[in-house]
Amino acid sequence: MGAFPDDIFTEPANVDPDTLANLGPLRRLAGVWEGRKGIDLNPKAEGPERRKFIERIEFQPIDPQTNGPQLLYGLRYHVHINTEEELATFHDQIGYWLWEPATGLLMQSVTIPRGQCVLAGGHAAADAQTLKVEARRGSTEFGIVSTAFLEHAFRTESYSLEITFNPDGSWRYVSETMLAVRGQADLFNHRDVNTLVKVAEPEPNPLAVLVSAQEKPARA
Repeated sequence: MGAFPDDIFTEPANVDPDTLANLGPLRRLAGVWEGRKGIDLNPKAEGPERRKFIERIEFQPIDPQTNGPQLLYGLRYHVHINTEEELATFHDQIGYWLWEPATGLLMQSVTIPRGQCVLAGGHAAADAQTLKVEARRGSTEFGIVSTAFLEHAFRTESYSLEITFNPDGSWRYVSETMLAVRGQADLFNHRDVNTLVKVAEPEPNPLAVLVSAQEKPARA
């Protein structure tokens, strides 16, 4: 844990309301993205299963967030994944990506509808070409919490996600989740890989819209 100021209550003054202008390395994620060549490697009773999937991710800017003197800019995101052969959702996930300009702190929160939440962290410069966040079971800073069943049957020991921005504007990720599967001696690397291309631009954050409307001159 880094050094923090003695004054933990006073919020920063003159905060820029335009999140899209202050996202640093996250700016290139803002918008709506699709990828049709995802590969998922997951554990099954008969052995590892390799599945192809179709993915859509939406990243929309949120208003600036403060923790006392700490100022964060971020994106709210939703991941939806299907496969060609199934109508039912293969994977659903929501959360936030956050960046602290003052320190380069990078965070991703993960919530999936199977009773699991993750807060992963790392650091990145404003012009970073690669983003990486990690979390470990038992950490009170960047950790993993799961239901009793998941702890019993598919315990998550660690999580990492690495994003690489490509010259053509697309981006690629590699997600690795190390699982202790009940009845198996070795940890299983649940791995997901995909490349996504932009299909729509992001919307401005709510505060930026309000401020922009107020700044427009009144019609005569």
